[in-house]
Amino acid sequence: MDTKAKEQLCGEVFSIETKRISKNPNQPRKVFAEESIIKLADSIRQFGIMQPLTVRQAGDEYELIAGERRLRAAIELGLEKVPCIITNASAQKSAEMAIIENLMRENLNVFEQAEAIQVLIDTYNLTQDEIASKLSSSQSFVANKLRLLRLNQEERELIISSKLTERHARALLKICDEQARKKLLDLIISEELNVSKSEALIDSYLQKNQANPPKPKTYKSINSFYESLGKVISTASNSGIKIKSRRLENDECAEFIITIMKESAIQE
Repeated sequence: MDTKAKEQLCGEVFSIETKRISKNPNQPRKVFAEESIIKLADSIRQFGIMQPLTVRQAGDEYELIAGERRLRAAIELGLEKVPCIITNASAQKSAEMAIIENLMRENLNVFEQAEAIQVLIDTYNLTQDEIASKLSSSQSFVANKLRLLRLNQEERELIISSKLTERHARALLKICDEQARKKLLDLIISEELNVSKSEALIDSYLQKNQANPPKPKTYKSINSFYESLGKVISTASNSGIKIKSRRLENDECAEFIITIMKESAIQE
């Protein structure tokens, strides 16, 4: 049996050149700590690669499915070849395997986990229930991960760099206003608050703002109301919107009519 035929077999371990292995574009881990790679490289130097990498054939080359840390460490050591198991997985199956493998190992931060799950939903149309089944977890577990993506990128980076927990992040989700949430996050970080104290701080903020909701704008007279409307109409008109207004009054009431021309009507 020639080498090409052998390489088609799955489950066997083959020695493949590192330069022929491309990284999986669906790898959910975005950051690889250099110190961790160096430690792994030192372990490989002493004991070798204990667990083969998993790859799939892509033309004359190979695409990595699982084992990017091992591949990086091997390249760091200058190894020309690494042990691999070749699988006949499709591109979609390869992506699913890469993501699920990393999620199962729990070596991703909470936002990388959430982003990886979102990729499975957006790109491969998996449902939350299907993902939960693959992860041997519950649908609520998947839903809670996805909720974390409501935090913006700056907040995510601060949470990770400050080594806050997923419970910190989930507590912050109670705050809808981004500016208020950022202030509370900064306070949690500066005061080094644990989860319980952070939750208490957030609950206190919510209670205070629910008890004292912002007061609606009041007008001293009907004329001040008309004046405010006039400013809005003027701003809209200056921005290019074709808008007209007229006011009709009698002894009992006043009618204020605003007409906005549609773009199609303007073009005609």
